[in-house]
Amino acid sequence: MLRHAKAEAWGESDHERELTTAGIADAAAAGTWLARAVPEPGQVLVSSARRTRQTWESVATSAGWTIEATVDDGLYSAEPETMLDLMRATADEVQTLLVIGHNPTIAYLAQMLDDGNGDEEASAALLGGYPTCALTVFDHDGPWADLTMGAAAVRAFHVGRA
Repeated sequence: MLRHAKAEAWGESDHERELTTAGIADAAAAGTWLARAVPEPGQVLVSSARRTRQTWESVATSAGWTIEATVDDGLYSAEPETMLDLMRATADEVQTLLVIGHNPTIAYLAQMLDDGNGDEEASAALLGGYPTCALTVFDHDGPWADLTMGAAAVRAFHVGRA
């Protein structure tokens, strides 16, 4: 789960705000880290906002990933339960899912998914705030449809910074 990188304060609309130069570099740093930490995702869900799509483009380029993301309008204003429902709809053959969205939803859902049995330092860092380009890596055994609150172990927490 990844929060989009740093975006401009103003834009044509909130939905159309673009990443700053620093945000693009931070997303690239997150992509480099992700490429070392996890296998290439079998599915990527991205909010339809410009800043999340740009975050994905920078992450994918830096990671060397070629998968095409699924852009979902629902992720733009999703509450945690809605985002979780979108994750539950993932096909069982997908081993790694990447979700790129917005705060506060990403932070709330990441905290609610934590089962407390993962990496203690990563879980503590997750509770300390969820800045732009922050990401949490979870392990979950079982079908995506069975993913529930408190059912995933935090494996890592990282903030992409150039």
